[in-house]
Amino acid sequence: MANHKSALKRARQSETRRLRNRINKTKVKNAVKDVRVAVSEPVATSAEALRKAMSALDRAASKGTLHRRNASRRIARLSQQLAAAQAAVAA
Repeated sequence: MANHKSALKRARQSETRRLRNRINKTKVKNAVKDVRVAVSEPVATSAEALRKAMSALDRAASKGTLHRRNASRRIARLSQQLAAAQAAVAA
């Protein structure tokens, strides 16, 4: 365990950030899962799920939980999946 005052503070800060990051990551995982499930459902449901997932990913990126390019890549891939599903339904 840390002995110096500054090291003790750093340990407290790290624990707080770890918990905050875990909350954000869980929200992202649940939102992404909802999109993947909704892709097989009607278009309105899946579009709303994608909007929520994009919001969760952008929020996580802005808070530093995810890298901005990681969030952008995930959004692009989810959008691609939704577009492919919509094209399959239309065809």
